[in-house]
Amino acid sequence: MITKLQLGARIILGLIYLIFGGMGLAIALGLMAMPDQPMPEAATTYMIGIMAAGYFFPLLKITEVVSGLLLLTGFAAPVALVILAPVTLHIILFHLFLTPGAGNIVLPLMMGIAHIVAMSGYWNLYRPLFGKK
Repeated sequence: MITKLQLGARIILGLIYLIFGGMGLAIALGLMAMPDQPMPEAATTYMIGIMAAGYFFPLLKITEVVSGLLLLTGFAAPVALVILAPVTLHIILFHLFLTPGAGNIVLPLMMGIAHIVAMSGYWNLYRPLFGKK
């Protein structure tokens, strides 16, 4: 049984991925300009590398948008949460190490907490993954 808290966490996470993934996809497709907000040198270097690869940034953003939609609709939400788990972890680590400062880590930490809370609603499906054979 999924509680209101778990459902709310899933919806919030779905909205975050749909909105920010959509914005990133618009940037990747050239429909939107990269924000002028300056980033630390390490973060800028990292982003230049990701964008230079050509395929990775659009693939990541498509994954975020599709998974965000799955979370919002509830269709295949447990799979979407598994797919997004490394993305959420990477977002937290990116902001922790490449954009230091308390203000830069708040949203990523909230995403991590929402992800854990949302996944807890499907623990009965994930439990066999952690059992012994």
